[in-house]
This record gives sequence, C-alpha cells and structure tokens, in this order.
Amino acid sequence: MLIVRDVPSPNFDARRGPPDMLVLHYTGMQTADAAIARLCDPEAKVSAHYVVDEDGSILKLVPEERRAWHAGRGVWLGETDCNAASIGIEIVNPGHEFGYRDFPEVQVDAVISLIADIRTRWTIPDNRIIAHSDLAPERKQDPGERFPWKRLAGAGHGLWFEPAQERVAALGVPLKVGDEGLGVIVLRAGLHRLGYGLPPGGDYDEATCLTVEAFQRHWRPAQVDGVADGETRATLMGVLQLATAESTTGVLN
Repeated sequence: MLIVRDVPSPNFDARRGPPDMLVLHYTGMQTADAAIARLCDPEAKVSAHYVVDEDGSILKLVPEERRAWHAGRGVWLGETDCNAASIGIEIVNPGHEFGYRDFPEVQVDAVISLIADIRTRWTIPDNRIIAHSDLAPERKQDPGERFPWKRLAGAGHGLWFEPAQERVAALGVPLKVGDEGLGVIVLRAGLHRLGYGLPPGGDYDEATCLTVEAFQRHWRPAQVDGVADGETRATLMGVLQLATAESTTGVLN
C-alpha cells in the first residue's frame, strides 16, 4: 500500500480538465526541508502535487484535481499551459547547482510506485511522462541525466529506446551549432514531432542545441553536449516510432 503524508500547500488553483501529463522535477535546493518550505510558501507562488524524499517517503502538497504551480513557462506536444494539463512530482536532489548526485534506489522505487498509483486514476500516455527540462529546455535541466529513465520505462512508465550500432553508423557525421540543411531539418522536425517546442527549421541554432541537450538528458544520458551525433539521432527516431505506435493503437500501460 502506498503511504503518502499530507503537507498542504496553498499554491494552486482550478484545473480546466483532467490531467493527462506527468512532469518529473528535482527540488534543486540544498535540503529537502528548504525545498518543502518553499513549495508551501504562499509568497513563493510555486508548488507541486508530490515530493518524494531520498528515503522514499512521499508527501502530498496539492490534490491531483487541482492545478499546482510546478512547470512554469514551457511547451509539450503543443500544450502551452503544462500546469493545467499535468501532475508534478518533485524528487529531492540538490541538482546541478548544489552537488547533483544519483537518486537512491529507495527513492526511485517510491517514484515508480507513485506514478503507477497516479495512472490508476488518470489516462496518462507514456509519451506524456516527461522531464521538466523537456518542456523548458532553455531554462531547466531537471531531473537530469542521473535520473534512471530507462528503469522507469522498464517498469512500464514512459518511453525508452536503444538503437542498434549499425543504425547509428548509417546516420553519418554529428550535427552541431552552425550546421544547416536537410539533416538539421529532419532533426528539428523529429524533436518537434516528439513534443518539444522547437519549431521546424533548417538552422542548428542555440535553441536547437538546448533542445538536443534536453533530449539527451532524458534519452541519451551518457552524452549531454547538445551535439546530435548518430546515436542521438537514431535514438530520437526510435523513441518517435514508439510514441507514434502508442498514439496510433491507443494502447497505454
């Protein structure tokens, strides 16, 4: 049985409809207590539905039926009010600014159990289980490349794909800032189709670089440099195929 302790936050308002997205964050503060205090501070005007501590304990700050203020400005699959569409989970970790570290096993187990529990109440497709950095690549990095997205997908939540090496080699030289042409057009179109707010285009600009970094943090964590090498592009193609198959068949976990 999932044990959740209520620690109410005043920072929420009404939803416009049922949530169909799940956004994972890290707290990005030096301690869990400091993060929870901020998420419950009416002056801060930020919150989340849940906080998962490093010992696996789960706090509920905002009812799922309400719109918590966790995502901020961003886009995923054309949705520009991600707070209205999503449930936000803050995972305690100091983040890149204060000593980013691995997420303990017990904490990850709790996140998986919590997501499984949430999905018994709401229809949330795998391609709408995302990172905060996915919806806001230009300003966010969380929960980052140390979060075990592969393990989460293996438990049935989210998408994961690992390309065969021959597919990687077939995609040729890496694409990087300053490049342009057909390869960049295909890359940007794929990222946009997956859900990122990056519009289609033929220039590998700074926005493209940041979006590739966000994709890598989620789906190719061994390399987070904003360079779209063959493995990054092959992974994108595979994740897109999984997302397309899910949306076509309507099969959800």
